[in-house]
Amino acid sequence: MVKPDDAVNPVDAVESDGVEQRRGSPLAHIAAALRRERGRAGLSLSELAKKAGVAKSTLSQLESGGGNPSVETLWALSVALDVAFAALVQPAQPQVRLVRAGEGPRFAADRADYLATVLSTCPPNARRDLYLITAEPDSARESDPHMPGVVEHVVLSTGRALVGPTDDPVELAPGDYISYPGDLPHVFRALEPGTAAVLVSEHV
Repeated sequence: MVKPDDAVNPVDAVESDGVEQRRGSPLAHIAAALRRERGRAGLSLSELAKKAGVAKSTLSQLESGGGNPSVETLWALSVALDVAFAALVQPAQPQVRLVRAGEGPRFAADRADYLATVLSTCPPNARRDLYLITAEPDSARESDPHMPGVVEHVVLSTGRALVGPTDDPVELAPGDYISYPGDLPHVFRALEPGTAAVLVSEHV
């Protein structure tokens, strides 16, 4: 069960570093989702932080609606909680949802010029999440294995990239499609400036 000393202060949930977080902001959705999923899992802050390999102070800040979480941090937390990545970052959607270019919750990688924009979360009775990926050739986005059974599908839109299992990635050109096991180490390395792709994460 969640331990009382790890409970989130209601004031802290609204305010971070003296800056009020808007209720509809991406950070507010992440904070609410983390508290909800941690409660469902019956984990304390310390237990979840240890399980995900994330500093307890970082997790506490995220649950309070603050911080600037990276892709790696949120993936680690989603795996530790056994939920889809997008479940932590996207609010419930209306029937019709339009995401204009440049909009939507975006998360950067720590060790690569790689930006993931959540386009669509997994709806009830379906098991997939949809992302728009933009990347530059400075460094590769190397991903640790996700939850067992995850399959990733990538369609390259612009540029060129090496995509797929870390030990055997495939060079993609615009219009090329690849699928590969997401529960094994995998990589996305842009080979040209302005590389973009659509990624579907399928949960089986």
